[in-house]
Amino acid sequence: MNTRQMAAEYREAHWARIMQERRESGQSIRAYCKGAGIHENVYYYRQRELREAACEQLVSAEMQTTGFTQVKLTAISELSAQATGEIHLRLGEIDIIADSAYPAEKLAALIRELVLSC
Repeated sequence: MNTRQMAAEYREAHWARIMQERRESGQSIRAYCKGAGIHENVYYYRQRELREAACEQLVSAEMQTTGFTQVKLTAISELSAQATGEIHLRLGEIDIIADSAYPAEKLAALIRELVLSC
């Protein structure tokens, strides 16, 4: 492990502790940052970095174990009197609704981008 990687891991652990302390304190982010002498923008920046790293690890682990990311198709109710002509996709907490005439290649590219950006 090189020093940059060690520093990045230390920084992640440090900010994860800070964010855990803030949650446990029950204070708002603004109040906690003011009391701790942390600029709010820095807190939000580090929070975003931690979330992105967590998403990358999650997607990487999913790809390593299965080679695929799970995509659940939400079926259109068959009890509906009228066909909606829509495609409903759920990727984690993201819902995608597309017209059935939407090109499949573009829909696949959208899903790929969402998986990579998660």
